[in-house]
Amino acid sequence: MNLSNLKPAEGSTKSRKRIGRGPGSGYGGTSTRGSKGAKSRSGYKKKIGFEGGQMPLQRRLPKFGFKNINRVEYKAINLDVVQAVADAKGLTKVGLNDLAQAGYISSKQLVKILGNGSLTTKLDVEANAFSKSAVAAIEAVGGNAVKL
Repeated sequence: MNLSNLKPAEGSTKSRKRIGRGPGSGYGGTSTRGSKGAKSRSGYKKKIGFEGGQMPLQRRLPKFGFKNINRVEYKAINLDVVQAVADAKGLTKVGLNDLAQAGYISSKQLVKILGNGSLTTKLDVEANAFSKSAVAAIEAVGGNAVKL
C-alpha cells in the first residue's frame, strides 16, 4: 500500500450534481429551479422577513415601548464594596479612580453609591450620585459624600 493506490471507503463519497449540462443529464433545461418566476432567475435574493406576500411577522405585531434618549445609566456600587476598596488600599478618600483600579468599574462609567452594607471607618466618598440611605450611612460614621 502506498499513496498512489489509496481510495476513500466504499460509499463514503458522492459525485457532484452537474446542473445545466443538457437534457441527457436529467438536470438540463430548468436546472432544478422549476419553471419561470423570480426564483428561477440568476441574481434572485429574497428580502429579509418576506413571507411570500403574507403580512410579515414584524408588521403583524404592534409597536412597543420607546428608548429614552436622555436616560443616564449608573453603575451601582454598594457601601460594603467601598469599604473593601478603602481597606485594601488603606484609603480615607475613595474616588472613581480607586474603584476603577480595583476593577469594579471602567473609567468611563458613571457611579451611584447605594446603601447596602455598612461602613466601619470614616471615609470621604466621591461619586456621580448617591442614594439617601448611602448618604445617611456615610455621614453616620463622620464621612462626606462628595457628588461630582
